[in-house]
Amino acid sequence: MIASTVGVDARAYAEAHPGEMQTMASLCGSSYDVIVLGLRLPTDASRLGTLWVYSNTSAPSNGQNTCALFDNNTGSAKWMKLELCDNYTATPCEVDQGTFSQYAGPVWQEPGGCGKVTALMKDSSSSTTYIINRVITNVTGCN
Repeated sequence: MIASTVGVDARAYAEAHPGEMQTMASLCGSSYDVIVLGLRLPTDASRLGTLWVYSNTSAPSNGQNTCALFDNNTGSAKWMKLELCDNYTATPCEVDQGTFSQYAGPVWQEPGGCGKVTALMKDSSSSTTYIINRVITNVTGCN
């Protein structure tokens, strides 16, 4: 299922590539069955990475479980960081970072309502120039 929050281009991509969407969702777990964000980064025209956020339809009543993946579309290994936070001050953010040729993540927040996701990519950990530097707030519905 694709949530109404997913942009037109990401929706079209997801609909045209259901196998890839299923593969990415399976990395989160079988209950993560709703795409809530699909974002080509840094832009739709220049896609070097794709940020995917999934939720599940069996989320508890106190919030929406959330899983994020950051796909590397460059064809070579890059230093990447994926961070997923929720709006609970007592809950630490979940982070996956390192040099990846395929993807960073998955990372989870349960529940993950009002989530903030950060996707960073650069050539190496010592590089000072980011290829992708994106922060998205309220990535899931607020609880």
